[in-house]
Amino acid sequence: MQAFRNCGVCASGSLLKGRTDFLVARRNMAVLRRTAACVQLLKDKANVFCSSPVHQRLLRLPEVARSNAVAFSVGSTLCAVPFTQVENLSHESLIRRASCLVTDSANTYLSQTTLALVDALTQYAKALHTLIALQKRYITSIGKLTPAEEDSIWQVIIGQRVEVSDRLEECKRFESNWINAIHICELSAEAAYNSGAEHACTATKTNLQVAQSKVEEIRKISKEAQKKLAETKAEEIQRMAEYASSIDINDLEDIPEAYLRED
Repeated sequence: MQAFRNCGVCASGSLLKGRTDFLVARRNMAVLRRTAACVQLLKDKANVFCSSPVHQRLLRLPEVARSNAVAFSVGSTLCAVPFTQVENLSHESLIRRASCLVTDSANTYLSQTTLALVDALTQYAKALHTLIALQKRYITSIGKLTPAEEDSIWQVIIGQRVEVSDRLEECKRFESNWINAIHICELSAEAAYNSGAEHACTATKTNLQVAQSKVEEIRKISKEAQKKLAETKAEEIQRMAEYASSIDINDLEDIPEAYLRED
């Protein structure tokens, strides 16, 4: 473009001088030489543009893009700008896309609630195992502890029972959110199937199966811990009864025989 402007300036100035002083041969020859130089410069610029990578890429555009190209004339060169036609979206396609977005959000909600519930159930199972260990330690030490030691152990056991109760409440709260996520995913999968988005429906059903299997697995672990705790409590009750009966027998043996005879 710069060369084109320079050429235009040179040609206009030279032609003007040629009109006023066209009888001067030397000046006319100078004008012709300058004009020829400008034409040669324009031809060189055009050759460089045609051999450039941009021009080669434009030549290799698909036929559809070439048909949609709009040509602009700038000086003595052409610039091709491709324009693609936007497909008209129907109501069915818009509903299908919206259903895919709903399934994506439902899957995110399900994954977050599943992770929270699995973590809560894991912490609840750990708290149960800790309480079981404390209960067994107390059972083995029945009758061997001083009142102060027994009181300190019971304080720890009571604190652990409070933690178990808190963990259980947390599990119930996250389980409520998880059940809501399950229902939302089921509805979104059905909506995706009805709208024609079978891939989104299949992916959501797969995520449902994975989430349910993970939660069921960790539930089994917590139920086993609950069962062991119940067995430990039953063992503690039995051990306390045996210890109480042994204390009563010993007390009776320590009483003198004279106090046991009837008058």
